[in-house]
Amino acid sequence: MNAHAAPAQPADPIGRRGLLLAAIAAASLAGVAAARLSGWRPASADAPTVQQRRLHFLDRPDGGIAVVDADSGATLDVVHGEQGFLRGVLRSMARERRRQDQGTRTPLELHGRSDGRLTLLDPATGRRIDLESFGPTNAAVFARWLGSPATAARAATTNQGTP
Repeated sequence: MNAHAAPAQPADPIGRRGLLLAAIAAASLAGVAAARLSGWRPASADAPTVQQRRLHFLDRPDGGIAVVDADSGATLDVVHGEQGFLRGVLRSMARERRRQDQGTRTPLELHGRSDGRLTLLDPATGRRIDLESFGPTNAAVFARWLGSPATAARAATTNQGTP
């Protein structure tokens, strides 16, 4: 036996590489879990637009909101009262326009899609709101301005039965 031989190292069944791989896997799983719990979903292609209307929402002196077709200039509706969802969506769009130093000149675009979904787009800022995400009753608030009663009915039934 050699007197200068080093003592035998105990076998490391996992090893440093194994621990590193386990840490990477755990971090990946934690990232995916955090994303899913926050409501993030991977982007998917929109269904084709079957109806579209460009709209201006104008504050009136009496506290109402005039909904005006941007192409014809016709007033489609005057909304009075609380209208929490409508006002919340419009405040969100206005806040983004102020943040990006955009005015109110460019109309918002309301898109009715072939799958019954509704999207409100702001071409000035690139912001979009998928209205069906807030439930059929809230989506129907906007669907009525696409013009067709069938569109409003379809929007009211989109996502029924889903939380």
